[in-house]
Amino acid sequence: MLIIEHNPYRLAGVLANSSEKEILKSKGRIKAHAKVGRDTKSDFDFAFLNTISRTELDIVNKAFSNIQQNHDKVYYSLFWFLNASPFDNTAIEYLKNGDEEKAIEIWEKVTEHKDVNSKNFSAFNNLGTYKLLSRNKSDIKSGIEAKIKLIESDYFENFVHSVADETYTINKKKQSEKLVDVLLDQFKNEYSSSETLQLFSGCNGTTQKYLSKKFTEEPLHNIESQIENCKKKRKTNSGNAYEFGLELFTNTKEDLSILKSLLGTNDLKYKTVADQLANEIMQCGIDYFKEWQDIKDPSDEGLKLLKFAKSIAIGSLTRDRIKQNSEGIQEWAETAPIQEDLVYITGKLKSFQDSNNSMANAKALVLACKSRLQNIRGILGSNDEFYLNISSAVVNNVLGMVIEVVNESQSGIEYNRSKLIILPKIVSEAVSVISSIGSFDMNSLTRIRYNENKNTITNINSQLSRIRNQTTSYGSSSYSSSSRSTSSDNEGCAPWVYVVGAVIFFIILANACN
Repeated sequence: MLIIEHNPYRLAGVLANSSEKEILKSKGRIKAHAKVGRDTKSDFDFAFLNTISRTELDIVNKAFSNIQQNHDKVYYSLFWFLNASPFDNTAIEYLKNGDEEKAIEIWEKVTEHKDVNSKNFSAFNNLGTYKLLSRNKSDIKSGIEAKIKLIESDYFENFVHSVADETYTINKKKQSEKLVDVLLDQFKNEYSSSETLQLFSGCNGTTQKYLSKKFTEEPLHNIESQIENCKKKRKTNSGNAYEFGLELFTNTKEDLSILKSLLGTNDLKYKTVADQLANEIMQCGIDYFKEWQDIKDPSDEGLKLLKFAKSIAIGSLTRDRIKQNSEGIQEWAETAPIQEDLVYITGKLKSFQDSNNSMANAKALVLACKSRLQNIRGILGSNDEFYLNISSAVVNNVLGMVIEVVNESQSGIEYNRSKLIILPKIVSEAVSVISSIGSFDMNSLTRIRYNENKNTITNINSQLSRIRNQTTSYGSSSYSSSSRSTSSDNEGCAPWVYVVGAVIFFIILANACN
């Protein structure tokens, strides 16, 4: 840490609470050596510190100048060592001899799980300084906590008066904030924001509140700027909206994490910016999907962005909108492989419903849709509800037209004998068409309707066939007798009586098909 490695007290070769006499003596010696290009070594160039040079007079003069004013003395003392107790004296001797472990053991013994008091305030400072030099985050965290604890204690005044004039007073709150500012500056290029926040996680509410203020301004601005930038790009080029949304999610992830850790999810500022971010990421997913859905399957990318948006959203309105759009895209994705077949069948059904009632049209619909339905079944499965509804729609349309044709053919048959001639053929065709859709998959209600109508039409066809056979037999017998008899014309019409009787029976049954 540069503030420690290049601390003015270190360059001056003295401890933070050295007397004015000791400081002047060290200054004279260092400057005398520097004038002749000779470096000066100090007892406090501890082994764990990087090597420094004291040969540059400008640097040396600046160092001594920086420890003349009381506020500077306090400021730099917080990042150096002082000898203010027998514990310090012993520990510093160990440091001089390179025995860091012993020195730390002494300071930890008088500070660990203890409050700051008149005998250990300097130990808190010294231990904190040593810990801040560590590469271990846990040590650094402990060092920060030791410094903050010292400043906020009732004995910080003892510390101040040990390094500055007895009359000097200091604002502890401002001094704490100044310490935090320095540390944040030192950590800026070494740790991420979230890592830095973790280093301060053991500090009290006052420090956390100050950190919150320091850390929220920049992340909020960054996120808002990223959202606006993404929105402009998305509106200009929705074809690349997936990349824009992914970039927005990635670029704001750390800033949002910082805000969440500092403000919490119940904070209004956090809720607002989180929902704004989620909405923009979601919109990128929606726009990308709409742009490409007629050309390729963009559902994976769209759903991925909506999933990211869901992980961010806080408000119920935003979360509901994400859910609705996710379900819509998911439904499209499930039907995407069958879109061509589905569009084809839908088109055929629409045309079929606008066409005239005929057995030929019913047969054509069956032939047109059969292979398409098989394709859909192969993708979705025979038990898929969506597939069963499509197949049932085809079956119901075919049944409806067949029933209409049969009913039309028997309507008024008692007054139109010509219908008697074509009726058996129509019923026979009806049986053929209905049988052809028997292998189609159907939902339970359609299957019941199908079976009922199939049974009715089959029974009618059987009755007509039986009567036709009887009529043929009777007619043949009648013809044979006519050469030997002088029967009247009325007796010659006897076969039609049977046929009309059969038709009346058929009418009753056919009406049941409706």
